[in-house]
Amino acid sequence: MTETTDIFEEIDLTRARTEAEWLARLDEIGDALGAFTPMGAHHAAFFADGNDSLLVSFEEVRDIRARDGQRPMGLDIARRHGWSSLTLLARAPRWYRDAEVLDFFDAQIDDAFFDAFSRVLFFGAGMGGYAACSFSLAAPGATVLAIAPQATLDPELAAWERRFRFARRFDFRARFGYAPAMLEGSRNAFIVHDPARRADAMHATLFRQPFVTHLRPPPLGRSTADGLARLGALDMLIEMAARGRLTPLRFHELMRKRRADPAYLDALLRRTVRRRRPRLTMIAAQAAHALRARKAADAARALEPLE
Repeated sequence: MTETTDIFEEIDLTRARTEAEWLARLDEIGDALGAFTPMGAHHAAFFADGNDSLLVSFEEVRDIRARDGQRPMGLDIARRHGWSSLTLLARAPRWYRDAEVLDFFDAQIDDAFFDAFSRVLFFGAGMGGYAACSFSLAAPGATVLAIAPQATLDPELAAWERRFRFARRFDFRARFGYAPAMLEGSRNAFIVHDPARRADAMHATLFRQPFVTHLRPPPLGRSTADGLARLGALDMLIEMAARGRLTPLRFHELMRKRRADPAYLDALLRRTVRRRRPRLTMIAAQAAHALRARKAADAARALEPLE
Protein backbone atom coordinates (compact mmCIF):
# COMPACT_ATOMS: atom_id res chain seq x y z
CA MET A 1 0.00 0.00 0.00
CA THR A 2 2.88 2.36 0.75
CA GLU A 3 4.32 1.92 -2.72
CA THR A 4 0.90 2.59 -4.29
CA THR A 5 0.43 5.70 -2.15
CA ASP A 6 3.86 6.96 -3.12
CA ILE A 7 3.23 6.65 -6.87
CA PHE A 8 0.06 8.73 -6.60
CA GLU A 9 1.96 11.36 -4.64
CA GLU A 10 4.77 11.34 -7.19
CA ILE A 11 2.40 11.49 -10.18
CA ASP A 12 -0.47 13.72 -9.05
CA LEU A 13 -3.48 13.24 -11.32
CA THR A 14 -5.18 16.35 -9.94
CA ARG A 15 -2.48 18.57 -11.47
CA ALA A 16 -3.33 17.52 -15.02
CA ARG A 17 -4.66 20.51 -16.93
CA THR A 18 -6.21 18.59 -19.80
CA GLU A 19 -7.73 15.17 -20.34
CA ALA A 20 -4.80 14.19 -22.54
CA GLU A 21 -2.35 15.13 -19.79
CA TRP A 22 -4.42 13.22 -17.24
CA LEU A 23 -4.32 10.10 -19.42
CA ALA A 24 -0.57 10.49 -19.89
CA ARG A 25 -0.11 10.60 -16.11
CA LEU A 26 -2.34 7.56 -15.70
CA ASP A 27 -0.20 5.79 -18.29
CA GLU A 28 2.89 6.46 -16.15
CA ILE A 29 1.10 5.12 -13.08
CA GLY A 30 0.12 2.05 -15.10
CA ASP A 31 3.80 1.35 -15.78
CA ALA A 32 4.37 1.20 -12.01
CA LEU A 33 1.24 -0.66 -10.90
CA GLY A 34 0.34 -2.91 -13.81
CA ALA A 35 -0.53 -1.72 -17.29
CA PHE A 36 -2.19 1.04 -19.28
CA THR A 37 -3.62 0.09 -22.67
CA PRO A 38 -4.97 2.73 -25.09
CA MET A 39 -7.84 1.44 -27.24
CA GLY A 40 -8.40 3.80 -30.14
CA ALA A 41 -9.41 7.40 -29.70
CA HIS A 42 -12.20 6.89 -27.19
CA HIS A 43 -11.20 4.18 -24.70
CA ALA A 44 -8.36 2.85 -22.58
CA ALA A 45 -7.80 0.16 -19.96
CA PHE A 46 -5.96 0.61 -16.68
CA PHE A 47 -4.84 -2.46 -14.72
CA ALA A 48 -3.43 -2.39 -11.19
CA ASP A 49 -2.04 -5.64 -9.86
CA GLY A 50 -3.18 -6.91 -6.46
CA ASN A 51 -4.34 -10.22 -5.01
CA ASP A 52 -6.40 -12.91 -6.75
CA SER A 53 -9.70 -10.97 -6.50
CA LEU A 54 -10.37 -8.71 -9.48
CA LEU A 55 -12.74 -5.75 -9.72
CA VAL A 56 -13.55 -4.83 -13.34
CA SER A 57 -15.21 -1.41 -13.53
CA PHE A 58 -16.47 0.64 -16.47
CA GLU A 59 -16.14 4.36 -15.86
CA GLU A 60 -16.31 7.63 -17.78
CA VAL A 61 -13.24 9.85 -17.70
CA ARG A 62 -15.30 12.98 -16.99
CA ASP A 63 -16.81 11.32 -13.90
CA ILE A 64 -13.41 10.19 -12.65
CA ARG A 65 -11.92 13.64 -13.06
CA ALA A 66 -14.78 15.10 -11.01
CA ARG A 67 -13.86 12.88 -8.04
CA ASP A 68 -11.45 13.78 -5.25
CA GLY A 69 -8.02 12.58 -6.29
CA GLN A 70 -9.22 12.00 -9.88
CA ARG A 71 -8.61 8.24 -9.55
CA PRO A 72 -11.01 5.60 -10.90
CA MET A 73 -13.54 4.55 -8.28
CA GLY A 74 -12.86 0.88 -8.96
CA LEU A 75 -9.17 1.41 -8.35
CA ASP A 76 -9.75 3.16 -5.02
CA ILE A 77 -12.11 0.43 -3.79
CA ALA A 78 -9.77 -2.35 -4.92
CA ARG A 79 -6.78 -0.71 -3.23
CA ARG A 80 -8.60 -0.62 0.10
CA HIS A 81 -9.10 -4.38 -0.02
CA GLY A 82 -5.86 -5.39 -1.70
CA TRP A 83 -7.70 -6.54 -4.84
CA SER A 84 -6.53 -6.28 -8.41
CA SER A 85 -8.48 -3.83 -10.57
CA LEU A 86 -9.16 -3.39 -14.26
CA THR A 87 -10.82 -0.10 -15.21
CA LEU A 88 -12.24 0.40 -18.69
CA LEU A 89 -12.13 4.13 -19.37
CA ALA A 90 -14.57 5.84 -21.73
CA ARG A 91 -13.73 9.26 -23.09
CA ALA A 92 -17.06 9.51 -24.95
CA PRO A 93 -20.53 7.94 -24.60
CA ARG A 94 -20.10 5.16 -27.14
CA TRP A 95 -21.32 2.28 -24.95
CA TYR A 96 -17.91 0.58 -25.35
CA ARG A 97 -18.97 -0.63 -28.82
CA ASP A 98 -15.76 0.39 -30.61
CA ALA A 99 -13.92 -2.46 -32.31
CA GLU A 100 -10.82 -1.81 -30.21
CA VAL A 101 -12.76 -2.57 -27.01
CA LEU A 102 -14.24 -5.76 -28.44
CA ASP A 103 -10.78 -6.83 -29.60
CA PHE A 104 -9.36 -6.09 -26.14
CA PHE A 105 -11.77 -8.52 -24.47
CA ASP A 106 -11.23 -11.11 -27.19
CA ALA A 107 -7.52 -10.88 -26.40
CA GLN A 108 -8.16 -11.37 -22.67
CA ILE A 109 -10.15 -14.51 -23.47
CA ASP A 110 -7.36 -15.84 -25.70
CA ASP A 111 -4.75 -15.10 -23.01
CA ALA A 112 -6.92 -16.65 -20.24
CA PHE A 113 -6.39 -13.42 -18.30
CA PHE A 114 -9.44 -13.82 -16.07
CA ASP A 115 -8.51 -17.41 -15.20
CA ALA A 116 -5.74 -16.06 -12.97
CA PHE A 117 -8.28 -14.76 -10.44
CA SER A 118 -10.35 -16.71 -7.94
CA ARG A 119 -13.08 -14.04 -7.80
CA VAL A 120 -14.08 -11.54 -10.47
CA LEU A 121 -16.70 -8.80 -10.16
CA PHE A 122 -17.87 -6.73 -13.15
CA PHE A 123 -19.36 -3.40 -12.11
CA GLY A 124 -20.84 -0.41 -13.90
CA ALA A 125 -23.75 2.03 -13.95
CA GLY A 126 -25.87 3.12 -16.91
CA MET A 127 -23.67 2.79 -19.97
CA GLY A 128 -21.06 1.16 -17.75
CA GLY A 129 -23.71 -1.21 -16.40
CA TYR A 130 -24.50 -2.29 -19.95
CA ALA A 131 -20.80 -2.95 -20.55
CA ALA A 132 -20.36 -4.80 -17.24
CA CYS A 133 -23.10 -7.23 -18.27
CA SER A 134 -21.95 -7.55 -21.87
CA PHE A 135 -18.26 -8.17 -21.25
CA SER A 136 -18.80 -10.48 -18.28
CA LEU A 137 -19.02 -13.19 -20.94
CA ALA A 138 -15.20 -12.99 -21.08
CA ALA A 139 -14.93 -14.27 -17.49
CA PRO A 140 -17.13 -17.32 -16.89
CA GLY A 141 -18.10 -17.63 -13.25
CA ALA A 142 -17.86 -13.89 -12.59
CA THR A 143 -20.36 -11.90 -10.54
CA VAL A 144 -21.99 -8.83 -12.09
CA LEU A 145 -23.32 -5.74 -10.32
CA ALA A 146 -25.02 -3.38 -12.77
CA ILE A 147 -26.90 -0.24 -11.80
CA ALA A 148 -29.64 0.90 -14.20
CA PRO A 149 -28.01 -0.87 -17.17
CA GLN A 150 -29.33 -0.72 -20.69
CA ALA A 151 -29.98 -4.15 -22.21
CA THR A 152 -29.39 -2.87 -25.75
CA LEU A 153 -29.87 0.28 -27.77
CA ASP A 154 -30.65 -1.60 -30.96
CA PRO A 155 -33.64 0.37 -32.32
CA GLU A 156 -35.41 -2.82 -33.40
CA LEU A 157 -35.27 -4.25 -29.88
CA ALA A 158 -35.60 -1.06 -27.82
CA ALA A 159 -37.55 1.39 -29.97
CA TRP A 160 -39.10 2.73 -26.78
CA GLU A 161 -35.71 3.98 -25.54
CA ARG A 162 -35.66 7.67 -26.53
CA ARG A 163 -32.97 8.99 -24.20
CA PHE A 164 -29.97 7.92 -26.29
CA ARG A 165 -31.09 8.21 -29.91
CA PHE A 166 -27.60 9.31 -30.94
CA ALA A 167 -26.28 5.89 -29.83
CA ARG A 168 -28.46 3.96 -32.25
CA ARG A 169 -25.70 4.26 -34.82
CA PHE A 170 -23.48 1.93 -32.78
CA ASP A 171 -23.53 -1.78 -33.54
CA PHE A 172 -25.33 -3.64 -30.76
CA ARG A 173 -25.54 -6.86 -32.79
CA ALA A 174 -21.84 -7.64 -33.02
CA ARG A 175 -20.14 -9.81 -30.40
CA PHE A 176 -20.76 -8.82 -26.77
CA GLY A 177 -23.86 -7.02 -28.06
CA TYR A 178 -27.08 -7.99 -26.27
CA ALA A 179 -26.33 -7.59 -22.57
CA PRO A 180 -28.85 -10.06 -21.07
CA ALA A 181 -27.58 -12.89 -23.27
CA MET A 182 -23.98 -12.12 -22.35
CA LEU A 183 -24.69 -12.93 -18.69
CA GLU A 184 -25.11 -16.63 -19.43
CA GLY A 185 -21.64 -17.50 -18.17
CA SER A 186 -21.85 -15.51 -14.95
CA ARG A 187 -22.23 -17.06 -11.50
CA ASN A 188 -24.83 -14.49 -10.51
CA ALA A 189 -25.87 -11.00 -11.49
CA PHE A 190 -27.47 -8.15 -9.57
CA ILE A 191 -29.48 -5.59 -11.53
CA VAL A 192 -30.18 -2.48 -9.44
CA HIS A 193 -32.87 -0.20 -10.83
CA ASP A 194 -35.48 2.27 -9.65
CA PRO A 195 -38.88 0.91 -10.75
CA ALA A 196 -40.23 4.47 -10.84
CA ARG A 197 -37.87 5.29 -13.69
CA ARG A 198 -39.80 3.78 -16.57
CA ALA A 199 -37.04 3.35 -19.15
CA ASP A 200 -34.63 1.84 -16.61
CA ALA A 201 -37.36 -0.56 -15.47
CA MET A 202 -38.12 -1.61 -19.05
CA HIS A 203 -34.48 -2.46 -19.68
CA ALA A 204 -34.35 -4.36 -16.39
CA THR A 205 -37.27 -6.59 -17.42
CA LEU A 206 -35.11 -7.97 -20.25
CA PHE A 207 -32.72 -9.50 -17.71
CA ARG A 208 -34.80 -12.57 -16.92
CA GLN A 209 -32.42 -15.44 -16.14
CA PRO A 210 -32.97 -17.34 -12.86
CA PHE A 211 -29.53 -16.34 -11.59
CA VAL A 212 -30.34 -12.62 -11.97
CA THR A 213 -31.42 -10.83 -8.79
CA HIS A 214 -33.32 -7.57 -9.20
CA LEU A 215 -32.69 -5.04 -6.44
CA ARG A 216 -35.11 -2.13 -6.35
CA PRO A 217 -34.10 0.91 -4.29
CA PRO A 218 -36.52 3.70 -3.36
CA PRO A 219 -36.43 6.79 -5.60
CA LEU A 220 -32.99 8.37 -5.14
CA GLY A 221 -33.06 11.08 -7.79
CA ARG A 222 -32.31 11.25 -11.48
CA SER A 223 -29.29 8.97 -11.16
CA THR A 224 -29.67 5.83 -9.07
CA ALA A 225 -25.89 5.37 -8.96
CA ASP A 226 -25.33 8.93 -7.74
CA GLY A 227 -28.04 8.47 -5.13
CA LEU A 228 -26.42 5.29 -3.83
CA ALA A 229 -23.05 7.05 -3.69
CA ARG A 230 -24.62 9.97 -1.82
CA LEU A 231 -25.96 7.52 0.77
CA GLY A 232 -22.51 5.97 1.17
CA ALA A 233 -24.02 2.67 0.00
CA LEU A 234 -22.30 2.19 -3.36
CA ASP A 235 -18.91 1.09 -2.00
CA MET A 236 -20.64 -1.31 0.40
CA LEU A 237 -22.69 -2.82 -2.42
CA ILE A 238 -19.57 -3.43 -4.48
CA GLU A 239 -17.75 -4.99 -1.53
CA MET A 240 -20.67 -7.28 -0.64
CA ALA A 241 -21.10 -8.38 -4.26
CA ALA A 242 -17.38 -9.08 -4.63
CA ARG A 243 -17.32 -11.18 -1.46
CA GLY A 244 -20.49 -13.09 -2.33
CA ARG A 245 -22.44 -11.53 0.54
CA LEU A 246 -24.97 -9.41 -1.32
CA THR A 247 -28.59 -10.51 -0.79
CA PRO A 248 -31.93 -8.73 -1.18
CA LEU A 249 -32.25 -8.54 2.61
CA ARG A 250 -28.84 -6.91 3.03
CA PHE A 251 -29.61 -4.54 0.19
CA HIS A 252 -32.83 -3.36 1.80
CA GLU A 253 -31.10 -2.98 5.16
CA LEU A 254 -28.55 -0.78 3.41
CA MET A 255 -31.33 1.33 1.94
CA ARG A 256 -32.29 2.46 5.43
CA LYS A 257 -29.46 4.95 5.06
CA ARG A 258 -31.87 7.05 2.98
CA ARG A 259 -33.52 8.20 6.20
CA ALA A 260 -30.42 10.31 6.82
CA ASP A 261 -30.28 11.74 3.28
CA PRO A 262 -31.67 15.30 2.99
CA ALA A 263 -32.08 14.97 -0.79
CA TYR A 264 -34.21 11.84 -0.36
CA LEU A 265 -36.39 13.48 2.31
CA ASP A 266 -36.84 16.60 0.16
CA ALA A 267 -37.92 14.45 -2.80
CA LEU A 268 -40.27 12.50 -0.55
CA LEU A 269 -41.78 15.76 0.70
CA ARG A 270 -42.37 16.97 -2.86
CA ARG A 271 -44.06 13.68 -3.79
CA THR A 272 -46.43 13.76 -0.82
CA VAL A 273 -47.36 17.38 -1.57
CA ARG A 274 -47.96 16.56 -5.23
CA ARG A 275 -50.14 13.59 -4.28
CA ARG A 276 -52.06 15.64 -1.70
CA ARG A 277 -51.20 13.41 1.25
CA PRO A 278 -51.24 15.91 4.15
CA ARG A 279 -50.43 13.41 6.91
CA LEU A 280 -47.45 11.95 5.03
CA THR A 281 -46.37 15.48 4.08
CA MET A 282 -46.28 16.43 7.76
CA ILE A 283 -44.25 13.33 8.65
CA ALA A 284 -41.77 13.95 5.81
CA ALA A 285 -41.43 17.64 6.72
CA GLN A 286 -40.79 16.80 10.38
CA ALA A 287 -38.17 14.20 9.42
CA ALA A 288 -36.42 16.63 7.08
CA HIS A 289 -36.44 19.38 9.70
CA ALA A 290 -35.12 17.06 12.41
CA LEU A 291 -32.33 15.81 10.15
CA ARG A 292 -31.21 19.34 9.26
CA ALA A 293 -31.30 20.33 12.94
CA ARG A 294 -29.07 17.35 13.82
CA LYS A 295 -26.64 18.19 11.04
CA ALA A 296 -26.50 21.85 12.12
CA ALA A 297 -25.85 20.80 15.73
CA ASP A 298 -23.11 18.41 14.62
CA ALA A 299 -21.49 21.15 12.53
CA ALA A 300 -21.63 23.57 15.47
CA ARG A 301 -20.01 21.04 17.78
CA ALA A 302 -17.27 20.43 15.25
CA LEU A 303 -16.41 24.14 15.33
CA GLU A 304 -16.21 24.32 19.10
CA PRO A 305 -12.64 24.81 20.38
CA LEU A 306 -11.04 21.81 22.08
CA GLU A 307 -10.63 22.20 25.83
